[in-house]
Amino acid sequence: MKYQAFTLRNYKQISQIQSALSDEEKHAIEVVGNVLPFKVNNYVIEELIDWNNIPQDPIYQLTFPQKGMLSQTHFQEIENALSQNLSKSQSKVVANKIRYELNPHSSSQLQNIPTFDGIKLTGIQHKYRETVLFFPSNSQTCHAYCTFCFRWPQFVGIDELQFAMRETKLLTRYLKSHPEVTDVLFTGGDPMLMSAKNFETYVEPLINQQIPHLHTIRIGTKSLGYWPYKFLTDKDADDMLRIFEKIVQQGYQLAFMAHFNHPQELKTDAAKKAIQRILGTGAQIRTQSPIMRHINDSVNTWKEMWREQVKLRCIPYYMFVARDTGAQSYFAIPLERTYQIYKKAYQQISGIARTVRGPIMSANPGKVHILGNSTIGGKKVFVMQFLQSRNPDWTGQLFFTEYNPNAIWLDDLTPAFDQNQFFFEEETENEDTRIAAL
Repeated sequence: MKYQAFTLRNYKQISQIQSALSDEEKHAIEVVGNVLPFKVNNYVIEELIDWNNIPQDPIYQLTFPQKGMLSQTHFQEIENALSQNLSKSQSKVVANKIRYELNPHSSSQLQNIPTFDGIKLTGIQHKYRETVLFFPSNSQTCHAYCTFCFRWPQFVGIDELQFAMRETKLLTRYLKSHPEVTDVLFTGGDPMLMSAKNFETYVEPLINQQIPHLHTIRIGTKSLGYWPYKFLTDKDADDMLRIFEKIVQQGYQLAFMAHFNHPQELKTDAAKKAIQRILGTGAQIRTQSPIMRHINDSVNTWKEMWREQVKLRCIPYYMFVARDTGAQSYFAIPLERTYQIYKKAYQQISGIARTVRGPIMSANPGKVHILGNSTIGGKKVFVMQFLQSRNPDWTGQLFFTEYNPNAIWLDDLTPAFDQNQFFFEEETENEDTRIAAL
């Protein structure tokens, strides 16, 4: 299959659009697509979406903008701007105003950017002690955009919202000065949009330096779900796989962090063959996804997805909670229901699939694991634990919140047992204040 991408500019060329969508739905795509990024490709259109099930189809919801992804106020603001035939720059002012109101840097991501030798490393995030995130400038796009993606600010053309670096020299120097770091995660965008040649220019300096404390190279990618031909028939597919082999042969663990949001993405022959080719290089494939209304908010969906992943020799890793950014209100599910879906699906999979952890909120202080609810001293509470944390001393620590059946994010919760604040709040708030003053 030859790759073909569609954006807001040319999406009406998709033949299925003409018969499947009403004029009102096409209008919504254009309005919302002027605020949140929109991109889809022919593989998603032809092999993943059921065009007889529009608009309910989960992959359609995953890739095509929907009216409810903006508030009524925001929808009307951008709709009015478009109806006035404003210039492109004038319309962008309206769109950017809305974008800044959608919490583009959720979980205080700016707080994670380190400074090294007096240089702010805008293409690096270092939130958790052992893991550094690297954003190659050549991977600041994706094969298709997920409508829920918390990285949406990377794709809307506002430079100050982007994380990106062009070369790895500063990254390797930074790593050498931080012996606590064992893992580097290539992220974006999608690093697997890069050519093999470009990807190699980023990886070679890392693995050739033989940094003794660096053990794992991770690649965060949606490519197996959105364009598995990257590893099958693209002109440099074999070259990319040889790079994977080289990473493994030089003694590093290569962890392919694959994003699968629905079982449908695992059913195509192309996806199955691509998975096997990657595993053949010695890499591991770990799978993760947020749980989202309209897409995968059912027990059977998660049970099927985890079972199929294990069947294909992938390792279920995380179930996340929809982040507090962008179209969160469209996708978010109450934490109580999220936990119940996780628990019931978890009960129906074998032990080999119970590597998965969740539900997880990737919040400002860390990865908060929702362990469930309990009654303590006659009081119903949520039981939480830090699976990973900004302050390593918090990792593994339990804490309790007031039971709130309507809560969708950490900010909706209050401490239980008459505590004035959570134990981590003062340190987190002081750090936020420091960063804001920079």
